[in-house]
Amino acid sequence: MAIIGAGFMGKTHLTAYKAMNNAIVTAVCDLNETQGRALAEEAGCPWYADGETMLREAKVDAIDICLPTFLHEQYALLGAKYKKHILCEKPVTLTLEALDRMLDAAEKAGVQFAVGQAVRFWPEYVKTKQLYDAGALGTVKYARASRLSVHPAWSEWYRKPENSGGGLFDLHLHDVDYLCYLFGRVRQVYAVGQKNDVGCWNHVASSLSFENGVQATAEGIIEMPAGFPFTMELNVVGDQKAVSYRMRAGANLEDVASAVRETWLYGGAEPEKLDIDPYDAYQKELEHFIGHLDAGTPITAITPQDVRHVLTVIHAIRTSLETGEPVAL
Repeated sequence: MAIIGAGFMGKTHLTAYKAMNNAIVTAVCDLNETQGRALAEEAGCPWYADGETMLREAKVDAIDICLPTFLHEQYALLGAKYKKHILCEKPVTLTLEALDRMLDAAEKAGVQFAVGQAVRFWPEYVKTKQLYDAGALGTVKYARASRLSVHPAWSEWYRKPENSGGGLFDLHLHDVDYLCYLFGRVRQVYAVGQKNDVGCWNHVASSLSFENGVQATAEGIIEMPAGFPFTMELNVVGDQKAVSYRMRAGANLEDVASAVRETWLYGGAEPEKLDIDPYDAYQKELEHFIGHLDAGTPITAITPQDVRHVLTVIHAIRTSLETGEPVAL
């Protein structure tokens, strides 16, 4: 396994790989020599400044792309060229055309292509899906997902919409993806929000109508005032029971260990606080990816079709934000 990108997410993924017994990081690639060498030293592997040199020289079966969004396509295509399996951080890319090129290259190379939309592995969200799939909530009448954050201070590249897509693509996508994971394909969207002075939609509220009849809303704000704790909420309301989750963590989700996390199930004789193991969702995500590579079976938690549908929904939301009109898919 090679990690491409030695920033916050690259470090997060290395921590997860080091806890696994079926994955070894054999190379790190990053243009920033100080950052790249530090992560490579921690991994006990060589550092490369150039991805193609790394793929020619290092023993690598798969690449883990943790680079800024606008570089994802370049390195996904490079990985496919060298017939390496590909895990790409979200947002996978900013255009459907770029995504199609990435998926087509992976298919022609005969390699697996997965995207790190990690909320599908987050323990409380996993539990909610289990309850929904088992019919424990009854008929779902409404769902709401929310994600609120101060603006990340990782790098200036992040503030440019042409580089990151802003909060719509980088933050709001998480909840849109999870709601699609629960309820399937979206039929129509309507969204309201505010665009900042450089063109990023960083305040977004979306109404989603699913083909199965479920109605849901998602709220994403990535410009909360300074000091506001990273906050996630999920409420799924059925005609028999409702599940409600809330987490308040440190800024930019960098202090998960001290976060306040509670999940409640309502509708019984008494409200039930669910006891959920707060395992590392990133490790579960990577275990899923590596496990399927070992078994030679297709990735199941998030398929290329899933990824494309979610990106299509995000584009529909942006169109609705810009036109003030509902958008049918």
